[in-house]
Amino acid sequence: MHAITAAVQESEEAQQYLTFMLSGKTYAVSISRIKEIIQYGQVTEVPRMPDFIRGVINLRGAVVPVIDLGVRFGKPPTVEGRRNCIIIIEVEIGGETQNVGVMVDAVNAVLEIPADEIEPAPTFGANIHAEFIAGMGKVNGKFVIILNIQHVLSTDDMAALAVVGSALHADVVQAE
Repeated sequence: MHAITAAVQESEEAQQYLTFMLSGKTYAVSISRIKEIIQYGQVTEVPRMPDFIRGVINLRGAVVPVIDLGVRFGKPPTVEGRRNCIIIIEVEIGGETQNVGVMVDAVNAVLEIPADEIEPAPTFGANIHAEFIAGMGKVNGKFVIILNIQHVLSTDDMAALAVVGSALHADVVQAE
């Protein structure tokens, strides 16, 4: 039992985060939500979607919406380049777990950030909404914005994604 308690305490003390670049800034997201990282490829545009929804991809037969995180943060659309990646992240939408792709400029590394090196989210001064920020991690003397990925999408936006995913999945099944 003692080893289990120690493992639980250790996991609370230091968590692993995937760091990535977006518009010249470094962000991080807990690896517990990340399914995989894929190279940016063919994204099918979906009409009448919010600007930050880049489109959808076919991921092993599943329709996955792709979010342009830069646009979601109020910046210009991410310029496509050879280092762009799509991070596949699990999010809760309406009580169900759904995969969502997040387009970023480049993926950096997985870092372990001790809990005592994470400051609370600032109430002002950040370039993105405060509710999007889980905390500010100190890495090599610099701050990394740790995203609360569940809050990056508002409830309305997530509901729109669920509808898109269901409708497109039905279209894919019909086409087969």
